Amino acid sequence: MSFAPTRCKNASRLADAGKTCGGLLRVMTANTAPFDSTSFRIAVLGDSFVEALQVPFEESFCYLIEQQLRRCPARAGHDVEVINFGVSGYGTAQELITLRSEVWQYSPDLVLLAVTTNNDISDNSQALKKTNQIPYFVCRDERLVEDDSFLQTRSFQSRNNFLGRAGRWFRDHLRLVQAIQQAAFAVRVMREQRAAAKSAQIEKPANAPQISVTPTDELGIDNLVYREPSDPVWINAWQVTEQLIKTMRNEIESKGAIFAVMTLSNPPQVLPASASREAFLQRVGAKDIFYPDNRIGQFCRHEGIAVATLAPAMQQYAQQNNLMLHGFGKDIGNGHWNVAGHQIAGQLAAEEICKLLANRKLP
Repeated sequence: MSFAPTRCKNASRLADAGKTCGGLLRVMTANTAPFDSTSFRIAVLGDSFVEALQVPFEESFCYLIEQQLRRCPARAGHDVEVINFGVSGYGTAQELITLRSEVWQYSPDLVLLAVTTNNDISDNSQALKKTNQIPYFVCRDERLVEDDSFLQTRSFQSRNNFLGRAGRWFRDHLRLVQAIQQAAFAVRVMREQRAAAKSAQIEKPANAPQISVTPTDELGIDNLVYREPSDPVWINAWQVTEQLIKTMRNEIESKGAIFAVMTLSNPPQVLPASASREAFLQRVGAKDIFYPDNRIGQFCRHEGIAVATLAPAMQQYAQQNNLMLHGFGKDIGNGHWNVAGHQIAGQLAAEEICKLLANRKLP
């Protein structure tokens, strides 16, 4: 019974920050039934890759995980429910707030943090995200502290006057208004991704000449995540991200649930042609196309957090089948997963979760 909650209720932190919660258009009519108390529930936190507005619900990442896990020997005789809390544009900071304000009312047995390394690290830094309209967390005296200064911005306060509250009521209660808002946001995200793709131009002929390293200011923020951080802003963004993951682990385990982290894939990582991947690395001045995934994996293992990395296996699948897993039409190879991307990602994710559950020897 895979589904997504229809809306966040924590207005001061989420809805009023200009976002909806949990895949508004991901809900099926059949999913309004009460939870089965005997089911194993998995809550998936993530961004637009998890929300998956680009593909039909039945071909989306979370739905496919649920279908695959029904064949998992570790859950034989028990149903599985996957709850999609993915929200386009969210970083780990907003996902932590979602965990605190929304997830626990569904009593999950496992919380899966799906990390899109392409932008989740930069989304956790106001200096890199370049917006003051959302909440962040900052490290102070080795503690993670929420920065809710967006509450004082003029745009936020205008959304909380009479007209703003009235507009929010219509948005919260009328499906048509919600659908239009989600569509507009999806279009904006797509435009941003097209602009980023033009700056990367990752597809190159196999016999292309050597490419010089592009200056940092021309690469785009997202492409810098493949480099070992050297400047204070990126070092801080990584530190905050790692502390957010650690904080999630502590809060989830304190409630008796299982926590796991899963890094997804970025377009350059899973290009079918190895020459194209090498050309991309040379262009951005990086050595390891899996650097962000490996760093998160190393951190999680050091902290005793279950972690899985999907991109290497997805790269192998793309290369063997000469198949693009990201993008549609003219943007093939860039942007979100297409149907093939969701299929292989859902399959691999379910296999990793099944192994995790088997190792835990759950009843």
